[in-house]
Order: sequence, then structure tokens, then C-alpha cells
Amino acid sequence: MAIDPFVVGVARLRTQLGATAPCHLQGLFDPSGELKAPVPGESEVPDGGEVIFDGTVESIPKGIVASGRVTTTWEGVCRRCAVDVGGEIDVAVRERFIEKAAPEDEAYLLKGDLLDLGPMIRDAVVLELPIAPLCHEGCKGLCTQCGADLNEGPCGCEAPGDPRWATLDVLRRPE
Repeated sequence: MAIDPFVVGVARLRTQLGATAPCHLQGLFDPSGELKAPVPGESEVPDGGEVIFDGTVESIPKGIVASGRVTTTWEGVCRRCAVDVGGEIDVAVRERFIEKAAPEDEAYLLKGDLLDLGPMIRDAVVLELPIAPLCHEGCKGLCTQCGADLNEGPCGCEAPGDPRWATLDVLRRPE
């Protein structure tokens, strides 16, 4: 049985209210593969991608507060020109973990003296993934006629005429 790298023992920390401890964790983002992007054009953390949590955990009444930074890499396909793109995710997190979380509580569940930071880390990363990634802001995309990458230069295709005005083309003077 594999040990989850995002589970931290907090028994000693919980004995004193307000006690803090540094926390540096590193592990696979999605070892089970269940968070794989459902559509090929969406961004995702690459297979075998690692995520790092660097922060602190603090004892509070009936729970723990975890705060710090989550970092990883992402990859995807540009929504305009279909080239592979990628980048870094670096997001600040601060979340509560409490013993008995009600549905209206905005907190994660703390199970005994083991703090599982995995759900918080995965939530933070998924929320920061670009929905429709771009290779750069000025991306011109692909030609709708021939599929050429317009970032490399014009393709030479003539823009199609608007069929709604086709009957008026007879009124144009020949060039």
C-alpha cells in the first residue's frame, strides 16, 4: 500500500492551540488518473506531474488551518492555433480542516490526527488551470479555408463572400 505524500500527522500539533509547524510536501498530482481532462483541448497537469505544497499548518479550536503555496506545471493546446502550450501554476492557499464539517461549512474534513491536504491541493490546482489556453495573447489562429497557421504569415486564401449578398454581386463592375 502506497503512502499518500499529502497526509500529515498532526497529533502533537493539536495538543497546543495556536501551535504551528512548517510543511513541505511533494507528490504526484493525480496518481489514479481520475482528474484527466475530459476533452483533449482542455488544460491539465501532465501525467506523472508533481505538485508541491510549501507552507504551514496551525492548530485552531476543533481543527487545523493550512496555508501556503501550491506549485505545479500544466499543459494544453492553444484554442486558436492548436499548438502545444504549457506553463506554471503558483497559487496561494489558506483552508480550514475541521472535525465535524457540516454542508454549509466552507472547510475540509479532518479525520482524527491525520490531515489529508490532497483534496485542498488538487482543488487549488484545478481551479487555476486555464479553461481555454492561448500560446500568446496576439495569436491569430488558423485560416478557416486552408488551416494554415496565421501566426507564421498570411496564407494567400481569399476570404469567402457572404452568401447573403451573393445576388447583388451581379451589380458589381468588372475589374
